[in-house]
Amino acid sequence: MKTHDHAQVQLLRRILLGIVVVLWGALFFRLIQIQVFEYERYQPLSQKNALRLETIAGTRGTIYDKSGEILVENQPVFTVTITPIDYDTSNNQQIASILDIEMDEYIKRIDRARRYSRHRPSVLAAEVPFGPYSLLEENRWRLPGIGFRQQDKRNYPSSARASHVFGYLREADLDETQGSESIRLGDKIGKSGLELVYDPMLRGGLGERYYRVNALGQSLGEYTLASNERPNPIRGDDLVLTIDEDLQAYAERLMGDSKGAAVVMDPSNGALLALLSSPDIDLARLAGRLDREYWADINTDSLTPLFNRVTSASQPPGSTLKPLMGIIGQQMGLITPETVIQNTGTYRLGRDYADLAPPGEYTLESSLAFSSNTYFFELMEQIARQGKLDEWAGYLRDVGLGQPTGIDLGSESRGIVPDSSRMNQLFGPKRWGLGDLINLGIGQGVFSVTPIQLAVTTSLIANGGQRVTPHLVSERIVGGATREILEYPATPVTWIEKSTLEPIHKGMRAAVQNSVVSWLLEVPELEIAGKTGTAQNPRGQDHGWFTAFAPVNDPQVVVVVFMENGGFGSVSAAPIGSLLIEKVLTGTTNRAYVERHVDAYVPPDPDEDDENDGNDENDEEDGVTP
Repeated sequence: MKTHDHAQVQLLRRILLGIVVVLWGALFFRLIQIQVFEYERYQPLSQKNALRLETIAGTRGTIYDKSGEILVENQPVFTVTITPIDYDTSNNQQIASILDIEMDEYIKRIDRARRYSRHRPSVLAAEVPFGPYSLLEENRWRLPGIGFRQQDKRNYPSSARASHVFGYLREADLDETQGSESIRLGDKIGKSGLELVYDPMLRGGLGERYYRVNALGQSLGEYTLASNERPNPIRGDDLVLTIDEDLQAYAERLMGDSKGAAVVMDPSNGALLALLSSPDIDLARLAGRLDREYWADINTDSLTPLFNRVTSASQPPGSTLKPLMGIIGQQMGLITPETVIQNTGTYRLGRDYADLAPPGEYTLESSLAFSSNTYFFELMEQIARQGKLDEWAGYLRDVGLGQPTGIDLGSESRGIVPDSSRMNQLFGPKRWGLGDLINLGIGQGVFSVTPIQLAVTTSLIANGGQRVTPHLVSERIVGGATREILEYPATPVTWIEKSTLEPIHKGMRAAVQNSVVSWLLEVPELEIAGKTGTAQNPRGQDHGWFTAFAPVNDPQVVVVVFMENGGFGSVSAAPIGSLLIEKVLTGTTNRAYVERHVDAYVPPDPDEDDENDGNDENDEEDGVTP
């Protein structure tokens, strides 16, 4: 019995030994197979198990002015990243101390990185000084999960600030990375201006690099794959602007700290030679690590420096509407260039509306020259009494009011063109009448335009009826070499004829010549045609407007100046516009006395101004006898 049991035990041992031998043999055979026969297949995979992938941002594109001067460029900065899955939290105190980050803030950044991705690197600290950066990089093998990037921040070498043109960058947040293969948490992306509108072009494309890690996730340095698997980062496109750096800087000097806007445009194609909204911001303080105190200041400043007045300050145009009224009145068959209207000094419609232009007979041309309100009250009354308000509003939309201009700066105000539907919304059906419409004829009441819209309509008057698209970018340079010219088609307003525009041109030219402040406006041999205006403001000082083109017989430049709370347009906005025209057409300015006026001008106290009973000021300075 014992012999039988012993034999069974020996058999079982042999079976188990055989199984072990077979298993070890199979394992050895598989090892030989992998190491020898399938080496080419598994060798890259084994490498990748010891590698970490890091994406690299492309260099952001440079922005040039029309002559090739650099306006916005890049400056190298150092960034420390974190890959949460590899990170060792025992290094928190050491790294936070080196980076000079409070521990609470440091923990928040780690948590934010985890929410973004445990496997992908995100920014832990941006714009790190070289000393701390190099110290961490020298010890990278001790710091698993910590990575290092040399990135760029924006630098502004230009004498022109142009903050509302360029715009600023901010770090991408979690929402902005969702669904995007090209934006990582902490990447700088455009938030306003051209940096926002052209961000996909300027930003370029991501590249990749691998670096070795050991079993603890510690970096062992960069690794280059034998195969050509690693895409290089794609440089962002450069942009060439229509802006003239010197002209832009000069316009900014003239505007100073005033609230307002200025537009200088080529009426033939909509190219913007200068564009500014004042006050502006210091982009350099937003270029690197966020200056939180400065950011809070500009967001709470009562002067609203982040607000782009060129595209979004929607205000009544005052008497600058009168040239368009003259064009539309002719098209509607209500007036001709020879139509004469008597001005007695008062226009009566339920109540008296003062007309500060000298009493006498006015044609279309002279009504523009001396800004007679009576002429345009009479025209608006005809439009209203004949039930043609919607037809009138349609013509205004044809020339570009009440809708975006399409400028390549992103969002813009549509302004208000009051048709019957809008009046019903504002006052209620059948609750408005002639008295609510009469002021529309002189650009007052429920009517508003933006400076860029007024520049488009003035260009249309200057160029013979072409509605241009205002724009800032003329070319993109792809890959640092290939130049692509951007096209901005104009829309012809076919119902505007040359004969319709002739009295408008003459009237606007005479308005500059006849002004009692013509010494501030006239430039020898340039023949400026223009119109001033004042937008009433029930909450403070009125707003001043000036729109002009020159030379009158061969228009090469259009200027619009808007002075928020500036008072009469003739003394606040027009001198600035005149100097800008001189600068464009002659390359310099030789009227220091006008510059002194601009520098010294202070708007009058609104409490000391005489009221006009809802009447435009008639460009009071134009009050000379026709």
